[in-house]
Amino acid sequence: MLKRLLGAFFCLFFMQAVAQEKKTGAWYMYFYKTQFKESNWGIQGDVQYRNWNLGGDLEQLLLRSGVTYKVPETPLMLTLGYAHITSGVIGDSDDTSMESRIYQEALIPQKISERFLLTHRFRYEQRWVENQDFRTRYRYNLFLNVPLSKPTMTNNTLYLALYNELFINGQRDIGDGRKVEIFDRNRTYLGLGYALNDKMKFQLAWMNQNVNTQNKGQLQLSFHHQF
Repeated sequence: MLKRLLGAFFCLFFMQAVAQEKKTGAWYMYFYKTQFKESNWGIQGDVQYRNWNLGGDLEQLLLRSGVTYKVPETPLMLTLGYAHITSGVIGDSDDTSMESRIYQEALIPQKISERFLLTHRFRYEQRWVENQDFRTRYRYNLFLNVPLSKPTMTNNTLYLALYNELFINGQRDIGDGRKVEIFDRNRTYLGLGYALNDKMKFQLAWMNQNVNTQNKGQLQLSFHHQF
């Protein structure tokens, strides 16, 4: 059954990529997290290289890191962080624009039975986008991981990774008479993960991003590292 599931999963990837070749992007991501010894404090962040297509047409280079605090006797983890984003232009142009971003985040893991691992993430962003007025944005992400090859997420476990994230703009006016919608975007993610151990996980996924101007698929490859 597991082999059939893997086969169906990769067939879906191939069919989606072929059917939407001109619209499909590819994102390569590294997520890291560490907790200082004998402390509730730590660091987490990510590096993401995003392509407009399956090749090398830069969509975004995102560098993000934050200081975390694990609230004692609760599952709640808080983060204060900074991100720098370089965004490219679709096509042959090498033009880029820059964004600096400060964010605050609350992460709440939740276990439903032994197999369903939920995580709620609330994030508030303050954004300084090049040639735009100061902006804010609200984000909510619901993650779900489900072990497939074993009852729990232990060493050498295949698992299903799902999430849905909603983005809401804090204001519509971005300067020079330009406006954006209150709804910014929504991301729906379906992935297959492999937990090598409790420190290293890999995911291959398909993510659909719906914004006001387009609906686009993304192939995603990510490495999740805790040290």
